[in-house]
Amino acid sequence: MFAFPSLSRALSTTVLGLAAAALPTGAALAQAAYPSKPIRLIVPFPPGGGTDMIARTVAQKLTDQNKWNVIVDNRPGAGGNLGVDATAKSAPDGYTLVMGQTSNLAINPTLYPKLPYDPLKDLVPVALVSSSPIVMAAPVNSPYKTFADVVAAAKGKPDAVTLGYSGNGTVAHLSGELAENAAGIQLRHIPYKGAAQAMTDLVGGQIDLYMSSVPTLLGQVRNGKLKVIAITSAKRASQLPDVPTLAESGYKGFDAVTWFGILAPAGTPAPIVAQLNKAINQALQQPDVAEKLRSEGGDVMGGSPEQFTQLLRTEVPRWGKIVKDSGASLD
Repeated sequence: MFAFPSLSRALSTTVLGLAAAALPTGAALAQAAYPSKPIRLIVPFPPGGGTDMIARTVAQKLTDQNKWNVIVDNRPGAGGNLGVDATAKSAPDGYTLVMGQTSNLAINPTLYPKLPYDPLKDLVPVALVSSSPIVMAAPVNSPYKTFADVVAAAKGKPDAVTLGYSGNGTVAHLSGELAENAAGIQLRHIPYKGAAQAMTDLVGGQIDLYMSSVPTLLGQVRNGKLKVIAITSAKRASQLPDVPTLAESGYKGFDAVTWFGILAPAGTPAPIVAQLNKAINQALQQPDVAEKLRSEGGDVMGGSPEQFTQLLRTEVPRWGKIVKDSGASLD
């Protein structure tokens, strides 16, 4: 049978066009197939700390509820910078994520003059996970019962009251600086390389006060060895409902917390980011996950990638100014 060449070409073009339209795009294919292998969630700190606990709680729930294989990979070093940098330099395919926090995303860009990554350019926010206030604790037999007691003592003898914290330029250190500036006092700072020795010295009375996140101190508070005299967040901590905030203590507007969130390398396809965001929010809404985070002194956050992005754009310059005002700097 003879067919007109023009009609044959037209029919062929139509059939090919319909076939092409029926095929999913590259982005859709990537999304449909994702994840087809283990997802690595980098924790830029050693095992056993607060960041590690949060990451493992979320990773386990993502594995259970979605039948994914989410593996926690601890990459400590340089104040969390090594793990974040490893993520920023990974392939943007959704298989390498990082549990970032206030220190390595908002503070370190100013604290470290030669930071190898830019959190606003080299990473894409996926979802906020939780937040935790910083608390000021003292030995249970300390004469300081409130922050007003600390202020009175410090004004009576400047630089006599000692304040410990884990590392220069940390959220705890800078929150202490903010509290001093707000109250117009001067404390004698005792920086530690880690929480273990600091907690020993605090319980033993070698230092007067210690600033840290709630998870670090909660166990010693519950067993009666420490007491919390002030909280830096705008609202009271759910695990310490009787402890007033600094804002309630007369320093209106005072708000300093450490937050945690999951990020991916810049360039990660938007459908994959959206899929991860949805799964993480679903995990955070589960009662066992929420209770686990709350039991460690944290508050569940969640939300969209855009909300996380906006937080970063606000927090980076805010903490950058605090770092500059404190004079802290690390190579």
